This record gives sequence, C-alpha cells and structure tokens, in this order.
Amino acid sequence: MTVYFDNAATTPLDPEVLDAMLPFMRDHFGNPSSIHGHGRQVRAAIENARKTIAHLINAAPAEIVFTSCGTEADNYAAFGSIRTLGLRHAITSPLEHHAVLHTLQALEKAGDIQLSYVRHDEQGRLDLGHLEDLLASHQGRTFVSLMHANNEIGNLNDIQTIGEVCQRHNAVFHTDTVQTMGHYQLDVQKIKTDFLVGSAHKFHGPKGVGFLYRRSGVLVDSLIHGGSQERNQRAGTENVYGIVGLAKALEIACRGMAEHQHHIQGLKDRFIQKLRAEIDGVAFNGTSAEADHSLYTVLNVSLPPSDMNEMLLFNLDINRVSVSGGSACTSGANAGSHVLHALGADQNRGAIRFSMSKYNTAEEVDYAVEQLAKMYRKEPLKI
Repeated sequence: MTVYFDNAATTPLDPEVLDAMLPFMRDHFGNPSSIHGHGRQVRAAIENARKTIAHLINAAPAEIVFTSCGTEADNYAAFGSIRTLGLRHAITSPLEHHAVLHTLQALEKAGDIQLSYVRHDEQGRLDLGHLEDLLASHQGRTFVSLMHANNEIGNLNDIQTIGEVCQRHNAVFHTDTVQTMGHYQLDVQKIKTDFLVGSAHKFHGPKGVGFLYRRSGVLVDSLIHGGSQERNQRAGTENVYGIVGLAKALEIACRGMAEHQHHIQGLKDRFIQKLRAEIDGVAFNGTSAEADHSLYTVLNVSLPPSDMNEMLLFNLDINRVSVSGGSACTSGANAGSHVLHALGADQNRGAIRFSMSKYNTAEEVDYAVEQLAKMYRKEPLKI
C-alpha cells in the first residue's frame, strides 16, 4: 500500500476539474486580450470563472484578482496596501506562513513599516486582547495579517472577531485562507476582511493558480506591471485553463463540503485514537487534536524522544507513507519548523504533519499508524 497524507502541501487533481480544463488546453487557445472570436471565447471563460468564485465567497466579480498562487496574492495584499496607502505599521504573528512573515519582514527591513507581533500561548492560540492593544497604541492606519488556519499545526483563528477588531480601529485586514478555502464556507461580507486568499491546488485544483479577494474601495497598486490584464490589477497573460480549473475545483469543494468534512474529521479522529493506543507518550502540537478549534484536515503529531526521529520522514517514505514535518515551502531547509520553534516545542521530540483529503481512507490511516508504531517499537522495517 502507498498512502499520501501531505494534502496541506498539495492535493491530487479532481478528475472533474481536469475535464473542465482540457478544452482550454487543446481547443480554446485564443489570447483572452485579443478582440477576435478566439480571444472573446476565452475571455468569457475567465469572466465566468470570476463570477463563480465571487458567488461562492459572497463577493462581487470585480473584487476577484487571479494570481499565480497564494504566495503572490499574499505579497500583492501586503506590498500593495502598505505602499499605496502609505501605511507605517503592520501586525502579524510569529506563526504565519512565510509568504506573509517574510514579506512583512522585507518591508520592515526596507524601512517601510514598523512590524509588531501578536502574542500567543504555548498552543498557538492568539491573544486578541493584545491585538487590540497594539492597534490602539499606534497612531495612523495599520495593516493586519492573521491567517484563518495554521498550515502546520491546524489552529483555527477567529477571523470574524479579528475583522471586527480591525474595523473598530480602521485597520486594513488581510487573512491568508489558503488552507481553509474550499474546506469552510467563507463569506467575505461576514468576515469583514479587506483581503482574502485562495490557491487552487489546496482543494483539488491545478497548481500555479490562485486568487486575491480585494474589497471594493480598497485601492492598491499592481504588484506586477507590463499589461492591462485583470483590469489593470495584475499584468501578464492569464493562466486560462488554470483559472477554469480553479473555479471548477472550488465549486466542487463547496458542493460536497459537509460530506467531505464529516469523512475527513472521522479519519482524523481515527488517527488520534490509533496513535494514542499504539505509541506511548504521543502528543499533539497546537490545538490540532481539538475538533472545535482546529482545521479538520491537519493533525500535527509530537512523538517521544528517540534516535528514530532524525530519519523519521525518510523511514516513513521508504515504507510508502508520504507526510511532512511542516510547511512544504520550507522542506528544503534544515532550520526546522518556525511554528514549532515559536511554540517552544521540545526539539528532542519528532514532529509529523498528517494532512488528509476526501480521497483518503480508514485503511490508509491504519497502515500509516502501523508503520510509525513499528519504528518506535524498533521492529524491522519493510523495505
């Protein structure tokens, strides 16, 4: 058996999404900026996709800007609003994805902003009282970026309350919803966010395409210059079949959301039960084992100190279990997880992120736990 539990990094493409994309790979090849029939046909597909996405998050079509990925969308929101609006203060947390952290740190290094960090406890829960204090203590408008769900430990943040706090202080609020888009019903009219982000490959769409929701009236300069595409908001020829696939994937995800959540939460509960039964001393990082406070697709496991931990992911891989230790964007680095480091996690314990999708099964959960348990019982591994 070969199992894949790294869906927070990327998900397999839904066959229905591929079917929607294929005509635009083979037959409908026109440039959407061309005024002839071939171009108009493709332009119509892009605008239909924009309308679909806008409808699903309760936005206006003009508020959707297509990008190459979630990282670009995060950069666009941060650079665009801070530099266009002349903001001099930004607030984030040490637990954010590097697409946000590194971007804001680069703006701070360039002298554009003063950067503040919201406090959190040892489980990664944000102190929203501290957020309010930080906003109240600075004159002028502030840029706030706090994610909906942490991509490594699965903690869910109350972005509706955060949005209300930001609104009280006239702050610009950006939330990275890359991990929750397609998994939770997101209504931008209720959240009160100015920017929100999605990336297709996190919900069974194609890689290389995402979008930024930008609330109407929040005017920011383009991050990429050189053309009038995306209503002068992002230059460059559109990734047409990616955009079509993005819209289709989000439509499918929203259509089956309740069913998929029930199925995946059941797998996560099974993981927790089996791991506790099979491995003495196992624990869980953040709030990932708390159903009401964590992303149901992510379980971050803290394993007992062992000489097995250094080769943990490698040994699981050779036993045909694909998992990660944290964000895929930092998997080539040896510095470890910045999220677990910020939580003060014991560096002698191994950490694994299991992330699940609608395609996973109970049998795969049992197999993954069995392989991991063998390592800690020091039984011979099957290679």
